[in-house]
Amino acid sequence: MAPAGLWNNSLMTTRRTWWILGVAAVCAALAGFWLARELDSSGPELASGTWLPRPKPIADFQLTDHLGRPFSAHDLQGKPSLVFFGFTHCPDVCPTTLVKLAQIKKVGAVPGLRVLFVSVDPARDTPTALGLYVHAFDPDFIGLTGDTQAIDKIAAQFGVAVNKVDLPGGDYTMDHSAVVFLLNDHAQVVGIFTPPFDTQRFAEDLGRAAPYLPKP
Repeated sequence: MAPAGLWNNSLMTTRRTWWILGVAAVCAALAGFWLARELDSSGPELASGTWLPRPKPIADFQLTDHLGRPFSAHDLQGKPSLVFFGFTHCPDVCPTTLVKLAQIKKVGAVPGLRVLFVSVDPARDTPTALGLYVHAFDPDFIGLTGDTQAIDKIAAQFGVAVNKVDLPGGDYTMDHSAVVFLLNDHAQVVGIFTPPFDTQRFAEDLGRAAPYLPKP
């Protein structure tokens, strides 16, 4: 028979082991609960786009809106926005996308949502030309332009590829990424939508995203 002291030590060791395992199990459960909450609150599931794991802040820039007023990163703050890059001489992609964005905006899934159209063709897209163009789709759309350096800078920030393509006869067109960016009210990119765009699915995605747009 084992001595009483040895038996007691063994019993204490067993109890200590079970206590440690119990604490470990509780910690694991709490960690799992915390992780589940983090994953659940990380953002909505989008059917037609991608919600970024972390918001991407936009550094300051200097552009001009369709009324000839300065427009910077500070002006992006305060309201959520959809940002699309294009140009007024675009034959198909730009007008098609702007028609859909106008329809999506009318659904009203995101209160105060703005639509910004950033020109990638500053040589031809003056503020006046931009205003006439974007307001043909929606009177509240905002057109933005600037010099080539400023456009290149903001396009690089958003990861938009832009390329000037010469055409016969001395004319040219602009190749560019046809991506729509969703920004929260702190001028941070939180979602990316790629074509083809389905109006209903896009609007439904914005409805799912609406609670996540204000920065906590």
